[in-house]
Amino acid sequence: MRIEGRPYTTIERVLVQRMVEVVLADAREAFEPLTPVTFTLDRLETNPRFAAIARPANAAILVKLRIDMEDRGGRIELLLPYATLEPIRKMLLQQFMGEKFGRDNIWEGHLATELWTTQMEVRAVLDEQQLGLKQVLDLKVGDTLMLNATPDSLIELRAGVIPLTRGRMGRRNAHIAVRVEAPLTPHARQAVQRSI
Repeated sequence: MRIEGRPYTTIERVLVQRMVEVVLADAREAFEPLTPVTFTLDRLETNPRFAAIARPANAAILVKLRIDMEDRGGRIELLLPYATLEPIRKMLLQQFMGEKFGRDNIWEGHLATELWTTQMEVRAVLDEQQLGLKQVLDLKVGDTLMLNATPDSLIELRAGVIPLTRGRMGRRNAHIAVRVEAPLTPHARQAVQRSI
């Protein structure tokens, strides 16, 4: 532990300088995917009053690091004024995908290929009704539910709870079929884009 009032020795100052140079080199590599950055050691200041790099009211980011070497250790605090990060603010807000920052065309292509081969359940809804719980519990085998749909009514195609489009019910050979009558709804397109 440093004794208060005693100045740092030359050996201590050289060790601190080497440690700071290692930290700055690693910080340069950390910023490399976003933008080339060069950190230079201007001077070592042992008195905190003379180590001001920004006004006290200015916004800053404080990074606290714990360093351990064998049975000794300590804490390094890295203070980055917000103004120094403002030029790369947009890049910092980009999402991380794959092993790159921002857009990753290889990953996007792979995701698009997988999406085109994805199976999804589509339901054809003829009609919906709300019944009281007593009516539902009183249903028996052979009871008939009257639908508010006619043979010419449009039915709704849904993926889960998301309405996709509307169509008409019909028959094709021995199968019941639905002919799509409208393009995908804007709501469905937005939901698909959000899921991508």
